[in-house]
Amino acid sequence: MKVIRQYEFGSADVLRYEDMPDPVPGEGQVLVEVAAAGVHLLDTTIRSGQTGGPYPDPDLPMTPGREVAGTVIRTGPDADASWVGKPVVVHLGMAGGGYAARAVAAAESLHEMPSGLSPEQAVATIGTGRTAVGVLGMSDLTPEDVVLIPAAAGGLGTLFVQATRAAGATSVGLAGGPEKVELVRSLGADVAVDYHEPEWAEKALAALDGRKPTLLLDGVGGDVGRAGLEMLDVGGRIVMFGWSAGKPTQLTTMDIVKGSLSVHWVTGPRMLRRYGGLRGLETAALAEAAAGRMVPVVQRFPLADAAGAHRALESRATTGKVVLIP
Repeated sequence: MKVIRQYEFGSADVLRYEDMPDPVPGEGQVLVEVAAAGVHLLDTTIRSGQTGGPYPDPDLPMTPGREVAGTVIRTGPDADASWVGKPVVVHLGMAGGGYAARAVAAAESLHEMPSGLSPEQAVATIGTGRTAVGVLGMSDLTPEDVVLIPAAAGGLGTLFVQATRAAGATSVGLAGGPEKVELVRSLGADVAVDYHEPEWAEKALAALDGRKPTLLLDGVGGDVGRAGLEMLDVGGRIVMFGWSAGKPTQLTTMDIVKGSLSVHWVTGPRMLRRYGGLRGLETAALAEAAAGRMVPVVQRFPLADAAGAHRALESRATTGKVVLIP
């Protein structure tokens, strides 16, 4: 089978497109014929050897990839044989071997692919979608909210725009460049602004005609996150779940006191307890996608160009969720 292998940590150039024997499912495992493999920004960090925090670097050589969708073609010992032939989607865990034509997965982690979703949409939902559901669930979104969404053309941002629209709230999507702004607008954002333009914050506020954002969904941080914080109405809420800009949004106690702001960091144990663990989040995300309330936008790359997919993701040249097609 065709597979992406990595023998050293470094730039995207370390990802090699090679041939390998099919993996053999072990006890409680299945073999999946992969139709789509998800690519996450964390994959690029793992590849570079800079995971840090609670995530140890994987052993080398390895096959990257944490999420796949496809069809079960074989089961291992003590795995339910009725899975064979079923379309499934599954999160494999850190550096789980997803960048391949076939991948081994734990049978207990499988979800049947909902009808109406493509493999690309399903694989985007199992990882990025579960994060979106968790963030939104901790945000207490109401129809009265004005939601500020940085990186609104990204994998999470496109889902947030759709969910905000479904909730009847007002969305302000921030994106970099005219094409991304147009995508955000096409998804139903009430206001779509290019944060590369001068005075973009003032333009966004002017478009709201006197209203101010009440909720900031901040996974970007840096200067954009800080500007978003300063746009919030008194009593606004900040939900923080990352900093793709390289550093978290800077805020002080006085920011919170003066604006009567509520600040939440939502990833981690608190979110998992609310949904009964990762599987609960995955199930909820797949249900939202199947119902059409949060359908992932995907950008496809061939498996052979996994390095190109990583480069595009790192340079912010992508829209929606990046997916590899074997």
